[in-house]
Amino acid sequence: MSTRKQLHSLVEARCGLLVPGAFNALSAKVIEDLGFQAIYITGAGVTNMWFGMPDQGFMGLHEIADHTARIRDAVEVPLIVDADTGFGNALNVHHTVRTLERAGADCIQLEDQVAPKRCGHFSGKEVISTEEAVAKIKAAVDARHDPNLLIMARTDAAAIHGFEAAVERAQKFAEAGADILFVEAVTQAEQVRTLPQRLSKPQLMNMVIGGKTPIFNAQQLGELGYGMVLYANAALQGAVAGMQKALTVLRDEKEVQESSGLVTSFTERQRLVGKPAWDLLEKHYA
Repeated sequence: MSTRKQLHSLVEARCGLLVPGAFNALSAKVIEDLGFQAIYITGAGVTNMWFGMPDQGFMGLHEIADHTARIRDAVEVPLIVDADTGFGNALNVHHTVRTLERAGADCIQLEDQVAPKRCGHFSGKEVISTEEAVAKIKAAVDARHDPNLLIMARTDAAAIHGFEAAVERAQKFAEAGADILFVEAVTQAEQVRTLPQRLSKPQLMNMVIGGKTPIFNAQQLGELGYGMVLYANAALQGAVAGMQKALTVLRDEKEVQESSGLVTSFTERQRLVGKPAWDLLEKHYA
């Protein structure tokens, strides 16, 4: 079964598929190695880790396509790709979907913010008109070559126009052909509980650590009927915390040992990047 069909089946089950975010190929390999069934390529993570900048629209199509291709080569599980606003109007969205489909995306997420977009849990967001947003979703659906490629439509309208307006907008995205719906940055627990009953298409719920949405356990969200539960930057925040701890010890004590528990072992690092397999390949061609 193709990764696109795998993802479609997992999402349609509506059992709260737990999806961590990756910001590069190695983080994706760690996620796959731990047994997760899908990976989300996070725009915020790529922006933070690649540029050292905040999630405020600095990432472009080239960067996310390059990361998608590298991650696609590194892992075999389905990939959900954060394409921000599609990097322009409906025509740009058409080009974005074609580009990311070629790069290996199994699902492409598009949102309805005014460019330059910003993290869904930042203040000061704006959204485009419903009509323009719907046109962009239609362009995305029309652009895909493979009908198994999933289109996820995200709305940030709750923060600007209120929860009910966001639900109404998400329903219009479903009517335009979106396969998965994503109402971002809801702030009330009751809103989280009711969304699966309000919209017919499978939905993603975004659990932002330290964000505006109350945290629910993934099992709880699966029982509520969510198709996916996203932790887009758990790996990123964990990696930063790990770097800070290890480097603080290095700064203060002038050395770090494998036995400190602060770092992955040399052997484990080589295993994760597949060095044993490359060694065998080298012998094969010698």
